[in-house]
Amino acid sequence: MQAVFPALHFLNSKGMSVAAKLALIRDFLGEQPVKLIAVSKAASLSQVEEAIECGVTDFGENRVQDALKKIQTLSPQVVQNTNWHFIGHLQTNKVKQVVGNFVLIHSVDSLRLAQEISATAQKKNLIQSILLQVMVLPDPEKSGFYVDELKSSINELIALPGIKIEGLMTITPLTDDRAVRKECFNRLRELRDELSKEYGIELKELSMGMTNDWQDAVTCGATMVRIGRAIFQ
Repeated sequence: MQAVFPALHFLNSKGMSVAAKLALIRDFLGEQPVKLIAVSKAASLSQVEEAIECGVTDFGENRVQDALKKIQTLSPQVVQNTNWHFIGHLQTNKVKQVVGNFVLIHSVDSLRLAQEISATAQKKNLIQSILLQVMVLPDPEKSGFYVDELKSSINELIALPGIKIEGLMTITPLTDDRAVRKECFNRLRELRDELSKEYGIELKELSMGMTNDWQDAVTCGATMVRIGRAIFQ
């Protein structure tokens, strides 16, 4: 049975190197088909470079300008071998800067935003991969499709040109209750399975789990985990 490393173990280990923390995370993940998205919004450039040297290829950023600045600062060879994910709340007036610069947008939380991404992608003559952000459990602090809202919008979303829906994403309510977090993750997986079966679409990705709850997300079927503080703090 795999060991569970509580999030606090990482948060309290400020003397550990990025490499050491990554080794512990990878030890937990083992051979499971889970992609690590290293959330680099608070990381220094040297920490990002250390993570890259340790084999990390996927990075997540919340703010467009911060991400583009990092990408422009890194060497072209490094950039060619890394994938950048947009994971923050995306305003429609920032869509032009995001589309085409990120391999995956995790946080498409409305039909209107998806339509804007679609229109921009068509103008740029490309296909933008996205995830649909779902608010599985009520949380006034979070955005996302309500479950019923997503079900009523899915046909319109599927029909949009210029985008490829790769899967679903969620953020759990702010709580220390593991049962609530696991309920959120399990319900997202069940929703993914329901939509895939009913509409005949492949939704292979489940982006769920961050520093405080990524282990539970993995046990509930996450295919991507977004970890920042547990690596870089």
